[in-house]
Amino acid sequence: MSDASAFYHISSAVVVTMPPMQERVLAQLAEMQNVEVYAHQDGKIVVVIEGTSTGMLGEILSRISVLEGVVAANMVFEHVESEGDDRHDRRIDAA
Repeated sequence: MSDASAFYHISSAVVVTMPPMQERVLAQLAEMQNVEVYAHQDGKIVVVIEGTSTGMLGEILSRISVLEGVVAANMVFEHVESEGDDRHDRRIDAA
């Protein structure tokens, strides 16, 4: 049986900011561990969040949602892989 730490979770999220605050939010996101800014435009920021559990991703997203200047932070999808899983094309959001 696999141990829980053998799972790797990756999520994307869209962060909506007040446009004048976008640069400040981008700077704060750049300092956050396990968060990578993928793209940004017109007050919208796409981020990738990585962690060892869905709870960890949710906690990071909650921290993002309370940053000054953030209007909303919503998860778009989550992908989970287990250590040793050789089927790298699996996505849990695929129909």
